[in-house]
Amino acid sequence: MIIKDEKEDLERSVSRSVPKYFQFLLLVVVALFVQSTSAQGQITVGTEKLDYSSPKQYEVGGITVTGTRYLDKKVLILLSGLSQGETIQVPGEAITEAIRKLWDQGLFSDIDIRATRIEDGKIYLDIKLQERPRLSKYAFKGVKKGDANDIRESIPLIKGKVVTDNIIVSTENIIKNHYIDKGFLNVEVNTVMEKDSTLPNSVILKFNVDRKKKVKIGRIIFRGNEEVKKGKLARSMKETKQRRWWRVWKTSKFLDYEYENDKKAMIAKYNQLGYRDARIISDTIYSNRDGSINVEINLEEGRKYYFRNITWAGNTKYSSETLGKLLGIKKGDIYDQARLEANLFMNPNGRDVSSLYLDDGYLFFNVEPVEILVVNDSIDLEMRIREGKQATINKVTVVGNTKTNDHVILREIRTKPGQLFSRADIIRSQRELSQLGYFNAETLGVEPKPNPVDGTVDIEYTVEEKPSDQIELSGGWGAGRIVGTLGVSFNNFSLRNMFKKGAWRPLPAGDGQRLSLRAQSNGLFFQSYNFSFMEPWLGGNKPNAFSISAYHSVQSNGIQRGEANRESIKITGVSVGLGSRLKWPDDFFSMQHELNYQNYILENYPLIAGFNNGNSHTVSYRFTLSRNSIGDPIFPTYGAILTGSVELTPPFAAMTGLDVNNAQPSEKYQLIEYHKWKFDAKWYISLAKNLVIETKMQFGFLGFYNKDLGAAPFERFYVGGDGLSGFGLDGREIIALRGYDNNSLTPAINGSQVGGTIFTKYGAEVRYRVSPNPQATVYILAFAEAGNSYLKFSDYKPFQLRKSAGVGVRIFLPMFGLLGLDYGWRFDDVPGYPNMAPGQFHFSIGQQF
Repeated sequence: MIIKDEKEDLERSVSRSVPKYFQFLLLVVVALFVQSTSAQGQITVGTEKLDYSSPKQYEVGGITVTGTRYLDKKVLILLSGLSQGETIQVPGEAITEAIRKLWDQGLFSDIDIRATRIEDGKIYLDIKLQERPRLSKYAFKGVKKGDANDIRESIPLIKGKVVTDNIIVSTENIIKNHYIDKGFLNVEVNTVMEKDSTLPNSVILKFNVDRKKKVKIGRIIFRGNEEVKKGKLARSMKETKQRRWWRVWKTSKFLDYEYENDKKAMIAKYNQLGYRDARIISDTIYSNRDGSINVEINLEEGRKYYFRNITWAGNTKYSSETLGKLLGIKKGDIYDQARLEANLFMNPNGRDVSSLYLDDGYLFFNVEPVEILVVNDSIDLEMRIREGKQATINKVTVVGNTKTNDHVILREIRTKPGQLFSRADIIRSQRELSQLGYFNAETLGVEPKPNPVDGTVDIEYTVEEKPSDQIELSGGWGAGRIVGTLGVSFNNFSLRNMFKKGAWRPLPAGDGQRLSLRAQSNGLFFQSYNFSFMEPWLGGNKPNAFSISAYHSVQSNGIQRGEANRESIKITGVSVGLGSRLKWPDDFFSMQHELNYQNYILENYPLIAGFNNGNSHTVSYRFTLSRNSIGDPIFPTYGAILTGSVELTPPFAAMTGLDVNNAQPSEKYQLIEYHKWKFDAKWYISLAKNLVIETKMQFGFLGFYNKDLGAAPFERFYVGGDGLSGFGLDGREIIALRGYDNNSLTPAINGSQVGGTIFTKYGAEVRYRVSPNPQATVYILAFAEAGNSYLKFSDYKPFQLRKSAGVGVRIFLPMFGLLGLDYGWRFDDVPGYPNMAPGQFHFSIGQQF
């Protein structure tokens, strides 16, 4: 016996299937029938009769569950809400509620609750269930492999999951939306469920996908636009684009949510042009015979408005004249709401009114522009200001740093307790934290927590640590041989914790120091070892950067030490530097002082005619002045890096009275003398989101004190190629110029490269960031560059340059640094290189070209 309200079910059935003018008569007949059956007979269960017309109270004597094989029956009884010993009314709400609770689990396709017997006022119930099948596997048909992988990441299907109608519908919608976002608006998905004979109560779902043709926008039709040309309106719609044969970067596809945003952008464009009442009267979308669609938009432009009189109220800190100049809007200017708001609140291209107040502590400042009079096409505005009190910084805290110590972060932050609140200091603090390279620049956050009661504010900075240490394991090509490199850089090292127990996890870290170790070798021919350490805050109170480095390298012809005919050059050097940040001309400037010593030992090494054996020494002082105003060091979108340096040695020949004309080469070059000047500049301009152009120039000059002695044989410039020569001795500087062979643009004498004493290089790169993920930042680029080097200043021709262009990709991995691959095409032939390829690949590690 099924316990349910038969009268109610019949009434519902009649209501759905019978026309309204028959319903009343039929309901009367049904009611008389149910009443007749109730009066004429009753259903007997066990020793008692169950009368539907007269519900009775029963004690639940027992509950059984049938029809399930894979679910715990005790848990199912618990989920039903029924329990042995409780009193329920039959028929009644308890049974209905139990069915509802079980149905809500989504595990069953059919649920019946039956009374098996009734004895002595007790009713015994059986819950009969039919389980839904479970998923064993699923597959797609009509779906490409790449799309299938993307869809699998989004759909909620896992093996063993109960298959419900809702699950199937939800999955179909996910598949449809995936293709709709790609422009396949007419996509159809059909799901086939097949029984899996290998597993009990399991099914296989097969999703048959028919993408149909991609729906493109044939035409976008504007009606009612008398003052604004359709081309300007079409350009304001960033995502909804009409089909054009030349359109490459933005395909023509229709997405409803993008279309809604583009309509708002179009009205915003009207508002920007002074049409503040512009609106869309109606819009429609209809299909064409070729499968494309047309979008038709009916507009009402309204009148064009202009600013007239602008007055200020409530300002006591700054005069109305000062605020008016900063606002930058004059009488008769087009009424541009976006320009007004930008100049009041957040102008990305300069100062605005709110920043004037916020940078002076007025955290509670507010300004509200109010239209007080509209006369024909002119609008009068009153700027109502509430200045509030100046806010003093109470506490500054940092959260999210799991590796870097608080003091390393706090010393870079410009907002200090006791100072007045300043938005400019907050923005600069975020930039300084980004420059450290320890944190994800995309998630750096700051939250001012004002307290208007006492006029203070707490500032909380949120950071997200990212890996900053790097390892270099690579092979290169130098001097006709493979050169292996192994290096490690610990960019957030802690020297003071080296001997602290528990600090090696795996290395002591968190104090912002930098330790680098690097070794290169190709066996007997070349070995090089480098060490460097930097403390950016010497003493901990001021940003005075102390650095020390040492290096030793050996290059030979491969013959063992001590044997005849061995040729070798050894270089050992050490440098000590001290840098500091400047406040003038502005606080983006810094300077660096550095003392360098190098010792060259030649053994039958043909470096200079007549000087194959002996020692050379270099003692120099280098001064560097730089200005760095970029944000993210990995993918800068604004700012510039300007660096100028001069390196000087004492004029040893003049100091020692050396007779240069009669001295032996070993005497001439025992003490190397020179002065070296370099300038490097890079500028970054954002063209669009994730799209940046970098322009750059480089210049270098190696001079001498004594014209009879000439330029030093060391410290020269070698231009061309990828800048990775494998190794470079004699203090040479490698200048990359893609598209050409390594060092191919370097002066030579009698077919042997001797290095240039002057070089020039110009270039530009357009970069597009594909992935901002700090674990793997990726951007692609297109470049054009030109440069050359010259033996002496009289040969210098700054506009006769070797030119090239190409494309490339950069991937920043925290462990390995910046990795690059470029392909460059050269535009010029180079004398002495008849077999140079017209184009070639270049690989780079940890460097910018």
